[in-house]
Amino acid sequence: MKIIISNVSDPPIYQQIKDQIKDAILYGELKEGELLPSIRALANDLHVSVLTTRRVYDELESEGFITTRPGKGSFVAKENLELLLESKRHMVEVKLTEAWTTARALGISKEELVAMMEILFEEEDQ
Repeated sequence: MKIIISNVSDPPIYQQIKDQIKDAILYGELKEGELLPSIRALANDLHVSVLTTRRVYDELESEGFITTRPGKGSFVAKENLELLLESKRHMVEVKLTEAWTTARALGISKEELVAMMEILFEEEDQ
């Protein structure tokens, strides 16, 4: 698992780490039941505070992405199909919102954007 942290990025460091781990789970790079690095090991690898990685793991666990077994470590949770689908939908909604915001800023109308999407769908079907 490769995590890249940007000190000049808007999201806080813990959010960058959390998002990258969550994406790795959603895209299947981290598999169900896979052992994650310990909190201390991840903190050392990323040169961040143990408190930062603790927060990441706590939030991922509360969201259902990982489970922690005392003395054993933290593991990718068994896929909760509904949680996974909702997370994937949310990811698409975020990207579509970004696309719409960019289109508006560039003066592209809703109709033009829809036409672009339909062309993409047609190309995908071929």
